[in-house]
Amino acid sequence: MKETKSELAGTDRPDLKNHNEKNAQLDAYRRDATGQALTTNQGVKISDNQNSLKAGTRGGTLLEDFIFQEKMTHFDHERIPERIVHARGVAAHGVFKAYPGNERFTKAGFLTDTERETPMFVRFSTVQGPRGSADTVRDIRGFAMKFYTQEGVYDLVGNNAPVFFIQDGIKFPDFVHAMKPEPHTEIPTAQTAHDTFWDFVSLVPETAHAVMWAMSDRAIPRNFRSIQGFGVNTFRMINADGEAVFVKFHWTPKQGLTQLTWDEAQKLAGRDPDFHRRDLYDAIESGNYPEWELGVQIVPEADEHKFDFDLLDATKLIPEELVPVTPIGSFVLNRNVENFFAETEQVAFCPAHIVPGIDFSNDPLLQARVFSYTDTQLIRLGGPNFHQIPINQPVCPFHNNQRDGYHQRAIHRGQASYEPNSIDNNWPTETTPAASNGGFESYAERIDGRKIRERSPSFSDHFTQARLYYRSLTPYEQRHVVNAYVFELSKVQRLYIREREVLEILCNIDLDLAQQVAIKLGIVIPPEKLNVELPEVTPSKRISLEAFPAPDIKGKKIAVLVHDKVNQANVDAVLAWAKEESAIAEVLAPTPAPVLSSSGAEVMADGMQRGEPSVLYDAVVMVDGDNYDQVLKDGTAKHYIIEAYVHLKPIVLLGEKADLINSLGLVADEGTLSHQDFKSVAMELKQLIMKHRVWAREPVSEMIPG
Repeated sequence: MKETKSELAGTDRPDLKNHNEKNAQLDAYRRDATGQALTTNQGVKISDNQNSLKAGTRGGTLLEDFIFQEKMTHFDHERIPERIVHARGVAAHGVFKAYPGNERFTKAGFLTDTERETPMFVRFSTVQGPRGSADTVRDIRGFAMKFYTQEGVYDLVGNNAPVFFIQDGIKFPDFVHAMKPEPHTEIPTAQTAHDTFWDFVSLVPETAHAVMWAMSDRAIPRNFRSIQGFGVNTFRMINADGEAVFVKFHWTPKQGLTQLTWDEAQKLAGRDPDFHRRDLYDAIESGNYPEWELGVQIVPEADEHKFDFDLLDATKLIPEELVPVTPIGSFVLNRNVENFFAETEQVAFCPAHIVPGIDFSNDPLLQARVFSYTDTQLIRLGGPNFHQIPINQPVCPFHNNQRDGYHQRAIHRGQASYEPNSIDNNWPTETTPAASNGGFESYAERIDGRKIRERSPSFSDHFTQARLYYRSLTPYEQRHVVNAYVFELSKVQRLYIREREVLEILCNIDLDLAQQVAIKLGIVIPPEKLNVELPEVTPSKRISLEAFPAPDIKGKKIAVLVHDKVNQANVDAVLAWAKEESAIAEVLAPTPAPVLSSSGAEVMADGMQRGEPSVLYDAVVMVDGDNYDQVLKDGTAKHYIIEAYVHLKPIVLLGEKADLINSLGLVADEGTLSHQDFKSVAMELKQLIMKHRVWAREPVSEMIPG
């Protein structure tokens, strides 16, 4: 009979005795918070863990908020040396050029001098996974930009979603703790499909809008070259006359926006976990330099309160129908890093790195970020001199009286490390803001308010914009959101958390969404929930991915499937067409060895079909030849076509290969082209690739095993 735990504890066995003594020693270090008050590390009870201390409900966060500082400092130092968030990243160098006319709202030199090319370093990343996780997980993507301007380093740190999960930075440690792998198993890695994440977001309604973005196709991009970026927070720009405007930053890819299907994302995580970083590296190496246009939504100070949401609320966006995006410049990424650790891993971004002409707003999330990023780098990069690491150094001269510290590289001349001084003629000295290339001057904002831990009432609507987002999507994008909620919540073990998310969050966003998710999860929505009339919203045409089509097929990848006795003329035609369109066509054979054409000549292969699956490509061309029976016996080739079909990709079947549609049990549609001659379908294929997917096929493809 198996002994119980309590019976074992009472035996005299030496091994168990030692085990129990060890447990007794550890008891002094164990903490059970059940029934206990929330306190600081010094034992001071905390009365408000939801809001940082501000000067009035909409004022700046105060430096004396010791509760916020202790909580954030501890959080910033929890992981070493890997980044706590955004650990999985890839980066590249580039240049930025400003458009004319920006001086009307900013005096920043790199935005007003149209003759200047400003060097840049841009890092893309996932948020939640560690460095070893896969690229294609469902997650928001980081999009951090470092401008090496003549007035100092400027960091614009954003995401590929314009909204964040929380409103006040004091909640950031709570959100990330809930999002990360659960502490008892360290599972799951790089996923939010687990109890602690959904427990938190279902209890914190302000997360509803950002979660909606995370459940949409925005969270599974096809590559980094085709993601949109947003500054998330509200900033200020100030012109030479001292006039200020509020701004929201946008950067839009000139390549258009594209996404993966969920099945593709999962398969790529196994087939090629480095898919995104490989794609960016290969594109730059081949000369297909990705480009973005940088723009801002500009709100005059007089219009700060004219919206039905608060500009300082990071969980809200400004619909472009209300405030259009004004283009202010463009940038191109044209050089890969030479050493991943020295550049990508050691680069240190911080929203506090600003230059004259740009300033902060009182957004409480931004106020926390200004403190938190630098605090994090102190532990990650070994002290206060991380700005001397080459990738972080400004290109303009920098001088001050900061000395020594870990990893000090500079050899300072002079004896005075203080100011004012007479020993070194008071150098370095202050520069007045009015001088040419003058010093930084904070915007003279009037602040009048009580010290208080409280949210502004204007931050209280958590569902209208989440509904706006969902209603702005196309039907197929809405279907993907439903499926994402079902998949994620199906991984939640505690049924009450599933129900809470559906009944308390989704029912307040959109009843059609809530009902679809509820039915698939077996959750019953009470009649009183279904009878609630939710406010109407006007959809925004600039939210759907469909609003950002690709202008060409530059950099797109086409798989060209060949077998022995292939038609050489059509192979050559595909390769010539792809080169002309700046696309990439790769010949894939059954093995890495060359195949023979119908005339007996060798056709070289770029890879083999089993090793280069269809998930890596944007379209597939099956070339004709005297080999149809051979193809019918090739399970890999047949699966290749089926998988591409299921993933809604354009497929060209040349010559007798057109019969594969029927023999594989597929349904011919606008995305399945066939002809004897490739040149006859090339233009049609180009148009299909520019549309990215054959979305009309999706209902049919879902019934086909891929």
